[in-house]
Amino acid sequence: MTQANIDTPSLITPSPFSEFLAGARDSFPLIVGAIPFGIIFGTLALSSGLSFTGAMAMSALVFAGSAQFIALGLVAAGTAWPIIVLTTFVVNLRHILYSATLAPHVRHLPKQWQAPLAFWLTDETFLVVVKRYTQQPLSRHNQWYYLGSALFMYINWQVCTFLGLTVGQMLPNAAAWGLDFAMPVTFIGMVIPYLKNRPMVAAVVAAGVVALVAQPVPHKLGLMIATLVGIATGMIVEQWGKPEVLP
Repeated sequence: MTQANIDTPSLITPSPFSEFLAGARDSFPLIVGAIPFGIIFGTLALSSGLSFTGAMAMSALVFAGSAQFIALGLVAAGTAWPIIVLTTFVVNLRHILYSATLAPHVRHLPKQWQAPLAFWLTDETFLVVVKRYTQQPLSRHNQWYYLGSALFMYINWQVCTFLGLTVGQMLPNAAAWGLDFAMPVTFIGMVIPYLKNRPMVAAVVAAGVVALVAQPVPHKLGLMIATLVGIATGMIVEQWGKPEVLP
């Protein structure tokens, strides 16, 4: 054995399974934030007119927290199903932005990968995965990291829905306990590390202000407006000059 071979460290390539576990691990803080929402959804589902099977099927086949809550309200009000479908479709339009961001990173994957990853894409998984693709765009097993995050979120949502449908029914007025504060706090914690330059700060501030002002806009379209305004603001500020790293 030559001296060169002795001195050269071996390069260890992460395995698909280790990347899968890393995706699940990095999603854990957001999982904690989603737990109260899943339980509250299950708790409210039966009183809104859904059966046990219908509620579990909605979580399994729709898998979109905000859309499911809106659908519950419409079901309880006796709204026709075409209106429910249209409303939830509009609420989930933000996924177009998520897909456009991730498309360059997953377009090389076969359809049997793209289809489930697209179905399992959520706000939480997007935050975790887009950070990974930004930091390690050339990693061989990024799709396994994506899968670990997405599948962990999916299983968590099913379990929490079940707990809400069973244990949640035993808790008096659980929806009024204020557990839903966990989700916005979690997202704030995820956004703050990205505030490293003026375009990012400007984008977040502009989006936040517009989201508050546009809150009365029906069907949650205010969130889409805020997102577009935030993106446009960040691009404009960035074109004023090279992004300046904040201390």
